[in-house]
Amino acid sequence: MQTIVLATNNNHKVIEMSRFFEKFFPGKFEIITMKQAGFTGEIIEDAGTFEGNAHKKASAVCKATGLIAIADDSGLEVDYLGGRPGIYSARYAGEGCSDSDNIDKLLKELEGVPMEKRTARFVSVISACYPDGRSIQARGVCEGVILTERRGSGSFGYDPVFYFPPLGKTFAELPIEIKNNVSHRGNALKQFAMIFRY
Repeated sequence: MQTIVLATNNNHKVIEMSRFFEKFFPGKFEIITMKQAGFTGEIIEDAGTFEGNAHKKASAVCKATGLIAIADDSGLEVDYLGGRPGIYSARYAGEGCSDSDNIDKLLKELEGVPMEKRTARFVSVISACYPDGRSIQARGVCEGVILTERRGSGSFGYDPVFYFPPLGKTFAELPIEIKNNVSHRGNALKQFAMIFRY
């Protein structure tokens, strides 16, 4: 069984990616975290794009561990805010902020903005780097609308205010299996499964 390092310490992402690999490549891989691989370095995400940051994380962990490394960089783009919070989604309200802090800041910035102007999308870019120098990337997008208040208790990040019109619910109101099938990361992973070689 081959080992793959996920270049993240986000447990939600680890669970999602582990389920993905078991579904598309059953019994082929052992998925471990950076910590389990012994990687303790700090990766500064300063590339300016989802693609650049995902590659930077995967490349650094691959070089340090000698294993295939996979990284995801994702975030929320709100049209009315010119694409913000974008690559700063996880720390939109400041370093060390919580998901709730980020949502509070977003809702405050969109206060009074009509629903038709609250269009947004989640973006996910998944990058894999191989010890032989190869690298691949896949991008997934999911379109939605930012609500004026939270709905649902599931999931994480901006999910409670991200309304997905085709299903009439926020991401936080959807069962995880359904969310993963339609989400930005789900869409990126489907693309990734078509190009991943090992």
